Amino acid sequence: MTEAGKGVVALVATCTFWGLSGLFYKLLAHVPPIEILAHRTIWSLVFFSLVLLVQGRLGQMRAALGSPRAIMIVAFAALMISVNWFVFILSIQIGKATEASLGYYMFPLVAVGIGRVVFGERLSRIQAIAVALAVLAVVVLTLGLGVAPWIALVLSVSFGLYGLMKKRLSAGPVVSVTAEVLVLSPIAVVVLALAHRGGGGAFGADITDSLLLMFSGILTASPLMLFSYASKRVRMGTVGLVQYINPTLQFLVAVMIFAEPFSGWHLVAFVLIWCALALYSAASVLIEQTARKARVRASTVSTTVMKPASDGSAKP
Repeated sequence: MTEAGKGVVALVATCTFWGLSGLFYKLLAHVPPIEILAHRTIWSLVFFSLVLLVQGRLGQMRAALGSPRAIMIVAFAALMISVNWFVFILSIQIGKATEASLGYYMFPLVAVGIGRVVFGERLSRIQAIAVALAVLAVVVLTLGLGVAPWIALVLSVSFGLYGLMKKRLSAGPVVSVTAEVLVLSPIAVVVLALAHRGGGGAFGADITDSLLLMFSGILTASPLMLFSYASKRVRMGTVGLVQYINPTLQFLVAVMIFAEPFSGWHLVAFVLIWCALALYSAASVLIEQTARKARVRASTVSTTVMKPASDGSAKP
């Protein structure tokens, strides 16, 4: 198998992990979500630290947190991903997994909007239409259900802001995520101390729950490592398209396994989002193909200009 093929396999595995993770957290529906989040943070830190130790890269943590600016960026990224994790776990417990999947469908479009606002990135006409359709979907769902889809909005915006912070970090994905959970770990320790005060807390009370809570660290870390492996071997256009496996599996699990209600308003909103994503994906593929052709032409011109003449000199 080629390196690109291995990358695609790793990417599909990653998105499958994420898409089916709702089934895992449903097994812990009786545990308070803040307690699950605390365990997820602590066991992720343990797993990532062991990985970096084995790789001999644990010393890179000092560089990742080597300045006040880096600490602030890591802390804000940690806050955003913790909000994202908490709201996703909560959505599974309160029967809002369908809305959570909508949030992850919306994320690419939110990311485009953040790029426009923060970096002044220009939107193509197709991208602008896609973002407008996403906004219309939120309006339709709000008017139809009488309440804004807050879970979808919080998940998409928090993940978008998390991605924004990641662009400002020079550390690799494993090192940066380890730094994030390290920053969060003191808060997680306090949460668990309060949860276990007076004989409470899920960990240690039941062997199954304890093992599941420990496994949440592996479930968090493994897909991120696979994604890092895949992103180095697969074109970004492919990464963008394959990532839709995640919310699609979340949606199917919510409707077909959790049997959550799916009204006509949900259908209209999801169709609008799916149309928006189709336009966005088509525009992304077109932009990537145009950029690749431009690089090929530039390379060809450069090779022609520098082609050696018969006397050994460079021919202009």
